Amino acid sequence: MTPNAVSTGSRRSTPSRSDTGESRSDTGQSRRGFLASTAVAAAAVAGGAPLLAACGGGSDTGKKDGTTTGKDAAKLLPAFVAGTVVVPDIAPKNGSAAGFTRAIPSTELKASVAAKKGKGSALTIMAPFWGPPPASDNPYYTAMNEAIGVRATWQNQDGNVYDQKLGAVLASSEIPDVVVVPGWNLGGKIPSAINAKFEDLGPYLSGDKVKAYPNLAAIPTDAWQRSLFGGKLRGLPMPASYVTNIAPFYRKDLFDAKGWQLPKSADEFLALAKEITSAKAKVWACGDMTWTAYNMFGVLSGSDKALGWHLVDGRLVNRVETPEYLEALEWTRKVYDAGVVHPDEKTQNQGDTSLRFTAGQCLIYNNDLSHWYAKTSEQAAQNPAFAMAAMDIPGHAGGAPKLWATNPANIWAFVKKGSSQAVVEDALAIADFTAAPYGTKERMLTDYGVEGVHHTVKDGLPVKTDKGNQEVSSSWLFVASPAPYVAHPDTPEVTRSMVEWQQRMGAHTSKSSFYGMTITEPARWTGLMNDFEQLEKDIVRGRKKVSDMQQAVSEWKTKGGDELRDWYRKLLDTNGSAAS
Repeated sequence: MTPNAVSTGSRRSTPSRSDTGESRSDTGQSRRGFLASTAVAAAAVAGGAPLLAACGGGSDTGKKDGTTTGKDAAKLLPAFVAGTVVVPDIAPKNGSAAGFTRAIPSTELKASVAAKKGKGSALTIMAPFWGPPPASDNPYYTAMNEAIGVRATWQNQDGNVYDQKLGAVLASSEIPDVVVVPGWNLGGKIPSAINAKFEDLGPYLSGDKVKAYPNLAAIPTDAWQRSLFGGKLRGLPMPASYVTNIAPFYRKDLFDAKGWQLPKSADEFLALAKEITSAKAKVWACGDMTWTAYNMFGVLSGSDKALGWHLVDGRLVNRVETPEYLEALEWTRKVYDAGVVHPDEKTQNQGDTSLRFTAGQCLIYNNDLSHWYAKTSEQAAQNPAFAMAAMDIPGHAGGAPKLWATNPANIWAFVKKGSSQAVVEDALAIADFTAAPYGTKERMLTDYGVEGVHHTVKDGLPVKTDKGNQEVSSSWLFVASPAPYVAHPDTPEVTRSMVEWQQRMGAHTSKSSFYGMTITEPARWTGLMNDFEQLEKDIVRGRKKVSDMQQAVSEWKTKGGDELRDWYRKLLDTNGSAAS
């Protein structure tokens, strides 16, 4: 096991990080479920990860829409000071993560925190967790607290029902000192509760103040921009690469053996799929490819409501109104109709596409980029001949694709409003420690615990012990994380391939009008698009027609879509765009 990718968004995996049991690539999984499993895969190294909904509101001075940009944002954002403690083997480019292809011996690990920053405050931290949480007084927690200089007590909550717990906690007067909130739960009354019940960290971090915390200063500015809530800097971010994290994986070993060429257009994909499918041999070309279709056809991102809006020829349009959206659905429907999709993908409970992929029953599937390492590592002992890769996303008509950026951060930690200066500063001491880059003593302790207790070193690589697997918790990374990186020194070729794929895709990635903004839509429009995801699934699987989507879009406009467009346009006119 090796230090992980904090590279995909959320992003940023260890082998078989399937704590949620929801790693499949089909659109039968909700985007929320996918994001949760992605956070598990990308979060880091050992044992926990993300989910949340309604709670008590409240009021606060300042803007409520979180769209602070331009000169107003410049006053709030921390200064950026690139980290120089460790130089990556592959420098980030075009929005990619950095890459580390070699393990750094413990004797060469550097300290990124010059001195213990914590002053001994007792803090409670609430975070989502998948699986049985470790005991509160376990040796790993003790070691982390001692190294940072705090007395943190974790209130780990079941990630599957975290939304319910979060809502209840924020509606109460008993709020922990630090609370983790994933971005896919910024609905209902959660944003207003964040504005009302969490500290403004600007007095501690804005401008040059952040230089007291070098690892936080090295977090990219886009991630901090995304951490503005209610016109103030409230969130401590978990940065992610903004390059699409959905990769179309293929069985490279089988493609090479058969001499199959990778498709360079949507038509070539369908032709190839027909060629390589053999239902008689129980081999199908692919799983559900809707997400890849959206990328091939240049559909605006659907991972966040605000990212689905973009100014086109002077008019603000939503992704569902674009011809590209309908064309992507129509093409995916053709793929299903051609009989090249594994039949289980049509059923109500599709199961795990990645298992069919590794079994050779499905030769192409799309999922989070972190699957590249996870599946390669998993299959190393089971099937030494196994090899997978991610094909470059082609433009639907050939040539380069038109890809859209995802958000540069989607998980935050917040400090309770009214906390003493000592508590705030100790929370920041934790964040500065957990945001340490790869190749540092702080990163090694956070990811692997105590050597000899939680991990041993074998062939130059840290390997977790059973105790390490039980106790070392990635929840610490939710307080804050370093700039996105991929580090799998046990498979350096996979590390390099992952980063270079991001760099190639990043070269064709644009930022939509509301990129990097945290926006709270008025409650009256909260559920306006709730039915679209199910309709998408029904259309591509042949249960509904493309014309049904056209009708749904027409109804969406009259039921509030056009009013919502006006509301977003006013935000854009007032605040400008954060996209560069």
